[in-house]
Amino acid sequence: MRILLLSHSFNSLTQRLHVELRERGHEISVELDIHPDVTRESVALYQPDLVIAPFLKRAIPEDVWRNVRCLVVHPGPPGDRGPAALDWAILEGATEWGVTVLQADREFDAGPVWAFRGFPMRRATKSSIYRREVTTGAVEAVLEAIDAIEAGRPTPQPMHGGDPRIRVRGPCRRSDRAIDWQHDTTEIVLRKINSADGTPGLVDSLFLQDVRLFDAHEAREISGVPGTVVAQCDGALARATVDGAIWIGHVRQLAPKSLKRSAAKVFAERAAQLPRRPGCGYAPIQYRERGEVGELQFSFYNGAMATGDCEALLDAYRAALARPTRALLLTGGCDYWSNGIHLAEIEAADSAADESWRNINAIDDLARAIIETTDRLVISVIRGNAGAGGVFLSLAADEVWASDQVVLNPHYKDMGNLFGSEYWTYLLPRRAGAENSERITQCRLPVGVAEAQRLGIVDRVLVSGECGRESLEELAAAAASDRGFAARLADKKRRRAADEAEKPLQAYRDEELRRMRLNFYGFDPSYHVARYNFIHKVPKSRTPLTIAGHRSRRAAGRPRGMAVPS
Repeated sequence: MRILLLSHSFNSLTQRLHVELRERGHEISVELDIHPDVTRESVALYQPDLVIAPFLKRAIPEDVWRNVRCLVVHPGPPGDRGPAALDWAILEGATEWGVTVLQADREFDAGPVWAFRGFPMRRATKSSIYRREVTTGAVEAVLEAIDAIEAGRPTPQPMHGGDPRIRVRGPCRRSDRAIDWQHDTTEIVLRKINSADGTPGLVDSLFLQDVRLFDAHEAREISGVPGTVVAQCDGALARATVDGAIWIGHVRQLAPKSLKRSAAKVFAERAAQLPRRPGCGYAPIQYRERGEVGELQFSFYNGAMATGDCEALLDAYRAALARPTRALLLTGGCDYWSNGIHLAEIEAADSAADESWRNINAIDDLARAIIETTDRLVISVIRGNAGAGGVFLSLAADEVWASDQVVLNPHYKDMGNLFGSEYWTYLLPRRAGAENSERITQCRLPVGVAEAQRLGIVDRVLVSGECGRESLEELAAAAASDRGFAARLADKKRRRAADEAEKPLQAYRDEELRRMRLNFYGFDPSYHVARYNFIHKVPKSRTPLTIAGHRSRRAAGRPRGMAVPS
């Protein structure tokens, strides 16, 4: 089918659908919901068989849905209506939730239901549940709906006013989630903050300054006067509740153009006066060991790795190498593996160019340490989405294992034609070959794990049940106990020595950083403009041609039915 994805932004769900539908042979193009007239124009240009709206903030124009079937993804069960369905579910402590695919109709979120997927709710942030359970359920439901349409099944009947399942909820307002620090338990405080993370963030105050709170976690073995900030650790601040405390990892001040940053950095002077309490529930970097398998787990908020994060992870990596293990798992977070350098911290720095330089060198130091490890098997385990330098950092390991639920964006060019580093000019061609390397870095499209395996940048696809700690440890232990393990390590040392003799790693790094220096300090400001627009969420005035194939010159002249090149 020729399918148009109509979305407010090219977010994680839209990208996942883009990947899954292309993988199944459908012809896909994307239009951002910029204006109703732009939507009408895109439909006229593309003439889709089907429009799918994964993420919208307003209704599809009536003249569009009357002329082409439009399916809308709603993050709630059938009959649940309103713009903040998932917010309310978290806030009210729902134990079961779901995602519905319905057909656009005159009434918002009220059309015929084509498919539904339910799931148990975790205690997690809205963005995490959306990125994982909602996205997985949405993909399954959309594919079910498409199967039904292709099979010619009749359109389901809509629910009517008297249906007991119908519940219409309005927006979740600031007052609905206001924290009462003198009465709210830790559980209630977490639900309130989680319901607003990552947009819009819960408005509260810290040190008498109004901020939005994000990245909250239960603190263990910490207490104090309710509402007071009592400890700090790894960039987070611990605030006491009536029955314990919570960690607040990130905040954003309410002033215009303020950025979401580590809470301890925003309140650096006050944080410096607080006791440090490690091991009490907030630890972005953790090391575990079972038999001959070590696991270095890192989970940085939104996958962004600041200079200090890279340095701390390098220290932890070196400490892990001092342990007598045969295999080392580099296990990123369940929401993100890594998205590379920390654009918000760079934007907040006195000199964005200088901080960009420090950050890229810090992540390069980490990548080099992984590349030069020859005494054990190192495995990158990608359980959450990864982008830009994060993808190439994973290639520094001997093997890359990735969940079949993740999306990779292995390119830098959308960030103002950034060249990128992390030794990708060394790592990528030796894995993927010259032709695939060109395709990977130039296409600017999201890549699914099946395609990534075909391209050579993923070695093992992890299916459901294989991403848990015990399963990963068993797989790694099996690889480390293989009869040919010693020969494999010997071959690894020989290849690294031969590669170094042919062209030193420092030469690759120097060449990459010469290009990066031009991005950071050169006359072309594209990187700085793109970073600013990304961090401050400046609305796009048009859909990028990289995803809007129907607007490219090639698409305009091609006959109906010819696939858009991927």
